[in-house]
Amino acid sequence: MSPIVAPSAAAKQAEQLKQDGNNYFQKNRFGAAIDAYTEALDLGRGANPKSYMVEEIWQELAKAKYLEWEHESSRRTWELKKLKETCESALKERHGHDSSQIEGFIDRSTSLLKQLDALGRVFRKAAEDDTPTEVPDYLCCKITLDIFRDPVITPNGVTYERAVILDHLEKVGKFDPVTREPLKPFQLVPNLAIKEAVHAFLDKHGWAYRMG
Repeated sequence: MSPIVAPSAAAKQAEQLKQDGNNYFQKNRFGAAIDAYTEALDLGRGANPKSYMVEEIWQELAKAKYLEWEHESSRRTWELKKLKETCESALKERHGHDSSQIEGFIDRSTSLLKQLDALGRVFRKAAEDDTPTEVPDYLCCKITLDIFRDPVITPNGVTYERAVILDHLEKVGKFDPVTREPLKPFQLVPNLAIKEAVHAFLDKHGWAYRMG
């Protein structure tokens, strides 16, 4: 169990970890930077989920995550390209050998085209996770339309980004912006299911960090 840290002390620790993360980032040590930013984010949210520092830490974390994904994506793309070229060459070589016999040449050519097309579909499917698309609506805040970072759910079942809904309750009024029902900060509960779904989506689709 983690020790309880006073908000002011937590904020200072978060700021130090953010600086550590920045230092790692500048050295292209993205894994270490991500670890530091993640810990800083947890501490910052505990101290003050609406603070500007929390937003800054998230932006730095997202940048490091995106660059880490970009590096890995480039490597995977190159490996898939080389593997596809090798498979295509092997198919063509085999069919070239078979077509040395005149009988059935047209049928073999048609078969080659079909196999190359099937091979292309396999590799396009393999590249889908690294192809930016749209983030599912259920993983996005109804106010900001950005992917969730720290989702909370209301008694009426509507999920919002914590800092955003707290800001609404403080500056606009104590009501749910979607249902218009009365709502107070203590009624907000972490939506752990959505949080896990977001983490799973981002782990698989690192390009989405650029859209948050």
